[in-house]
Amino acid sequence: MMASNTEIQIKENGVLDDTSLDVAAAESFLQKSMAIILEDAVKKAVDVRQKVCEWRSPEELKDLLDLELREDGESETKILQRCRDAIRYSVKTTHPHFFNQLYAGLEPYSMAASFITEALKPSVYTYEVSPVFTLMEDAVLRKIIQVLGWEEGDGIFNAGGSMSNMYAMNLARYRCFPEIKEHGNSAAPQLVVFTSQECHYSISKAAALMGIGTKNVIVVPADKRGKMIPSALEEQIKSAKNEGAVPFMVNATAGTTVLGAFDPIDEIADICEKYKMWLHVDACWGGAVILSNKHKHLMKGIQRVNSVAWNPHKMLMACLQCSAFLVRDKTRLLQHCHSARASYLFQQDKFYDLSYDTGDKSVQCSRKPDAFKFWLMWKALGTRELEHRVDRALVMARYLAEQMKKREGFKLLMEPEFANVCFWYIPPSLRDLPDCPEFWKKLHNVAPLIKERMMKKGSMMVGYQPHGGRANFFRMVVISPQVSKQDMDFVLDEIHSLGMDL
Repeated sequence: MMASNTEIQIKENGVLDDTSLDVAAAESFLQKSMAIILEDAVKKAVDVRQKVCEWRSPEELKDLLDLELREDGESETKILQRCRDAIRYSVKTTHPHFFNQLYAGLEPYSMAASFITEALKPSVYTYEVSPVFTLMEDAVLRKIIQVLGWEEGDGIFNAGGSMSNMYAMNLARYRCFPEIKEHGNSAAPQLVVFTSQECHYSISKAAALMGIGTKNVIVVPADKRGKMIPSALEEQIKSAKNEGAVPFMVNATAGTTVLGAFDPIDEIADICEKYKMWLHVDACWGGAVILSNKHKHLMKGIQRVNSVAWNPHKMLMACLQCSAFLVRDKTRLLQHCHSARASYLFQQDKFYDLSYDTGDKSVQCSRKPDAFKFWLMWKALGTRELEHRVDRALVMARYLAEQMKKREGFKLLMEPEFANVCFWYIPPSLRDLPDCPEFWKKLHNVAPLIKERMMKKGSMMVGYQPHGGRANFFRMVVISPQVSKQDMDFVLDEIHSLGMDL
């Protein structure tokens, strides 16, 4: 039987009169949940006596977490337990013994900024909805541009280093063939991009996403330390031109993912200027050295490049994610390349300076104010302390490498140039074997087994990988200022303890 119009109206009025959010209850829940966060996700997570992780298999974890979403909500007590469980079974990346990725450690000022932005729920596309964070992003970008040694520039914070590299490729293509924006890739000849064999995989992904094609990403050989060889780059550019392709961009890397290598930017810049090509530097990992008077020589020539990707959430420890893309340009290239002129956001008759509506420079619409996490941290620490963090991390990496040389069973892949320390652990059973294929075949199985044991024990996390035909080796990444010499010694002791019977 159909309800009458009067009955429907009564029900609708009841819904309209009902306030679904109990503000007092919400505040009470937030206070309780924040107490859990501070105790379990902050205090305990950085305690060296606690586990880095509580390993569970995917099936075990599914049962523990009770992931099913139901028609009715749960009690506050259950929800608070859900919060505890989410923290308990997550990896504690702020733990002093987490060395698995290119980020680590607790950064309190950046964390506070994250809490603030989550509470305010801003989106940085127009000044009217995000005045404070628009100005902060502008201030941070201007400071980075100054540190890079550029006279002018532009930039934007975005959703990660992979996105920054995509921005670079898109701008480089647009500068050569702006008609592609409207007519697509059919409006251009075969375009090719050059990058080192040690580059991040996002370069190939960007080429695929943009329709350039992964086979048009030409891989340039690197030397034994993982640095791009400039002479090989020039030969490949000549070869591509002779085959009728149009070389439009070179991607250099400042701090490669595995070896921590820095490509020779100055020499590569000479070649790019000669052939009128865009030079982008993926400095997502190594970009922080520009703040260090002692180590900024690793990025010699950075003032000559067209664009830079840099992730302060890596070496400088800003909360994820915090990724900046910078372009040395004063022609509003970012705006021209990405603008869609959405009339409901970017009205041209607003009452304030429209240059502060930065959203049309981005390929995103909603965009988090990630720059605030870096701004507040930089304000609190100052440039000198940021420099000290970089210098200390590299000193600690050097200490670890020197300790390995003093211990039987540890073998460096190479002397570290940056914070990546790559090495093999050779258990006693393999130490008397000759250097032959059989030795390396057996050694290849050692790192995965030690990694399994450390994960299940929860004592620490260190990454491993094969590379360039080499057997699996460990890659230690030293970042956090919380890490001490004792922690470095612990890593070596623990690896030996976990692998001595293999």
